[in-house]
Amino acid sequence: MSDDLKPGLTGTAWMIVGTRDTAARVGSGKSSVLATPVMIGLLEEAALDAVEHLLPEGRQSLGTRLDVSHIAATPTGMRVEATAVLEEVDGRKLVFKVSARDEADLISEGLHERIVVSTASFDQRVEKKAGRG
Repeated sequence: MSDDLKPGLTGTAWMIVGTRDTAARVGSGKSSVLATPVMIGLLEEAALDAVEHLLPEGRQSLGTRLDVSHIAATPTGMRVEATAVLEEVDGRKLVFKVSARDEADLISEGLHERIVVSTASFDQRVEKKAGRG
């Protein structure tokens, strides 16, 4: 594990909500507002931005837990920014405080956990599970 992974590291990700990002489009609801699954992807992207570039060659982090709220709707055309702050490093486990805001409101907050793994070992397990390895 990299000694550079320390609490306080921060990452961000942003997007403009388009018609393909809505609950009605992705099947998570009927409204034409930012879909929760799309917002979750943005929160994970922010966590990756905080740490992925610091991981040793041949390592990656994988999301293992997410406990977030989605407390305000965001219409299409509006900008959303997600932030992830590394709160804890416990061996291979990374714990982030995450949040997202649109141009008007806080829309999400919570915790996200990731685990650092060997990319090669992970890929081998996936191939074996798929019956190709």
